[in-house]
Amino acid sequence: MLDRFTTKIIRSPLNGIAKKIDKLGIKADQVTLFGFFLGLLSLPALAYQAYYLALFFIILNRIFDGIDGAVARKQGITDSGGFLDITLDFIFYSLVPFGFVLANPEMNAIAGAFLILSFIGSGSSFLAFAVMAGKRNIENVSSPTHSKKSLYYIGGLTEGTETILCFTLLCLLPQHFSTIAYIFSFLCWLTTVTRIWTGYLTLKQ
Repeated sequence: MLDRFTTKIIRSPLNGIAKKIDKLGIKADQVTLFGFFLGLLSLPALAYQAYYLALFFIILNRIFDGIDGAVARKQGITDSGGFLDITLDFIFYSLVPFGFVLANPEMNAIAGAFLILSFIGSGSSFLAFAVMAGKRNIENVSSPTHSKKSLYYIGGLTEGTETILCFTLLCLLPQHFSTIAYIFSFLCWLTTVTRIWTGYLTLKQ
């Protein structure tokens, strides 16, 4: 929901960084992998309850996720790069709540599992529609924010910006993990239901 606004704000600095990375001969896929590696470091940080350190790696992961897209648009978007990027993104999204479960299994296990379940619902509806949209050559012409992506981005109440805000709150207020996780899970399910309904009607036409 908020991606359309945040993308406009960060587009210019990301393009500037991407230009420098491209001059160094670094490929977009390499940026993707490095960003994922940084994201992986948030797992042990969360498990050992070093929440500020975990937030640092989470933010770095999200920054590099934006940079790799900017580099890809400069070097040429590829299906392999888009596949790698979205796959590692969803692994990372599930890794964060799992880290909170490891930190406090007794308090966080059920809420963490429910949050991961909500990510599966949101992610599967997103990817399933992208596959079908690709088969029908449906493009994001109505969405300037997502028109240059490697696959169709069907919007929703919880997108990248909202997820980052959720992870930030979780790291700043870890004692309220369950409450925040349940609230965000509910919003993810609203997104999933609307995506299923909108996607089904769109493909049925």
